[in-house]
Amino acid sequence: MPPDLSALLQAAAEARGAGRRDEARALLEQAVARHPDQPAGLNGLGLALLGAGEAERAAALFRRAVAVDPTALPLRMNLATAARAAGQSETEREALRAALALDQCNLTALTRLAELHERLGEEAAAVERWSAVVAAGRLIDQPSPALAAVLDHAARFVAERTRQLGETLDIILSDRFGDLAAGETRRMAAAVDAMLGRRRIYANQCTGLHVPFLPADEYFERRHFPWLAAVEAQTDAIRAEALALLDDDGAGFRPYVELLPGTPENLWTPLDGSSDWSAVHLFRHGVRDNALCARCPLTAATLAAVPQPDLPARSPTAFFSVLRPGARIPPHGGVTNIRATVHLPLVVPPGCGFRVGGETRAWEEGRAFVFDDTIEHEAWNEGDALRILLIFDVWNPHLTAAERCMVADVFAASDRHRDGLAS
Repeated sequence: MPPDLSALLQAAAEARGAGRRDEARALLEQAVARHPDQPAGLNGLGLALLGAGEAERAAALFRRAVAVDPTALPLRMNLATAARAAGQSETEREALRAALALDQCNLTALTRLAELHERLGEEAAAVERWSAVVAAGRLIDQPSPALAAVLDHAARFVAERTRQLGETLDIILSDRFGDLAAGETRRMAAAVDAMLGRRRIYANQCTGLHVPFLPADEYFERRHFPWLAAVEAQTDAIRAEALALLDDDGAGFRPYVELLPGTPENLWTPLDGSSDWSAVHLFRHGVRDNALCARCPLTAATLAAVPQPDLPARSPTAFFSVLRPGARIPPHGGVTNIRATVHLPLVVPPGCGFRVGGETRAWEEGRAFVFDDTIEHEAWNEGDALRILLIFDVWNPHLTAAERCMVADVFAASDRHRDGLAS
């Protein structure tokens, strides 16, 4: 910067600081007259003119400054500010786009461009830019009150337009869904809801063996389980056997959650040793309780006709599950996706619910469903009576017969190896 220009700008700054605005402006005019192609002088005079309400002349000066130094982000932003004040929307748009070309993460430029699109009624572009503002805002831990207000406006703007889009899509797709099979409808409805932010897409979270590339389906389609109707047909008999156990002082029922002493506090701690969620197992970790099966012969016979996995120390599993009024099972996931879990509702008072991933269902007595328990799920009983289910595992229907045999071989070999290490 030429020495005399630097001196003039310094003098102008001192005059402005002392409240002598006319003197400061005269010095800046002199600086630009002597050095018409110096961005610092053009920017200084432009700011003075903008402050005095002379937006058009200020914009012209900022435009000259940008032409000399096109990579200076502050000059682009000052040009956008002056253009907005002068009502020069296209100049403002060009300046803001150029600013973002220099820094795509500049929140001020993103916000100003979103405001421009909204002001001009450019809805699609406004949604895109306000969405970018919302995303950028998530990275700021403690926004100022002014920024918080901007982020709130951005979120509300995007949410309202997304809601409107959702209503439109619901109308357009309602007829199309009628032409789809049940599984196709669920998939496409979930896809649209995820696109609109109305639901999450959940993945398997296995703590044990995880077979990759299997469909992560929250609720499996009934067509995979041709024996399900036969199980449902035994609902009354199975319910009677479960109630008989409960009437016999809850024979065999124990808290479902029993943590080892010294276990750190975790999501299961509130249910540890609690009868809020209790169970009695006909099969547990592959071991049959012969005495209990003798007391529940129809339930045992029904299970015998079901293709449960036969994996020593692991499966089959089958139990009556009781959830007391007011109890809630927290969101959690299972161990392995080689299996699917069946719920046969026996007693379901009003106020009960069950969520797997992004879909919540109400149990219906006698109407079974099958789900992937390695996808986050939770249950609750907000009614005034016990909720009772028969729960058991079956093979994941997407595993082939050969894969099921290999799973059994993997577990058997792992157990032999473990036993060899322990001997």
